[in-house]
Amino acid sequence: MNPETSTTPETESVIAEPVIAAVAAHAATTVPGVIRLEPGLRGLAGSVVRTARQKIKGLDPAPTEGVRVTVENGEVRLEIDLTSSGFDQVAAVGQAVQRTVARAVADATGLTATAVVVSIVDIEGGLR
Repeated sequence: MNPETSTTPETESVIAEPVIAAVAAHAATTVPGVIRLEPGLRGLAGSVVRTARQKIKGLDPAPTEGVRVTVENGEVRLEIDLTSSGFDQVAAVGQAVQRTVARAVADATGLTATAVVVSIVDIEGGLR
């Protein structure tokens, strides 16, 4: 069959925000110096609703706490709240999270993060 005349159906993939958030959450927690992600009040409310919806459907939800995703006009913006180790430089941890998350989202979804905003809301350990 001539490839120029063959017809193949086109497929469109849509990647939901919770999927992007799960990829970002997993990537962020692999960065040295990240103790845990912090959901915050906004994140807790959204997480409860999403988890309940997935449980009703019989799905096991991937952790997304501490990550907020906005997708508009093909642009992906991520906001990540975390606790860092007091034994690491928080600026270096934040930059490493930005790089790691952007790379992981691109590798897993093919989407490019236009912004990865990291907020270090707590520092644990270190000298007192």
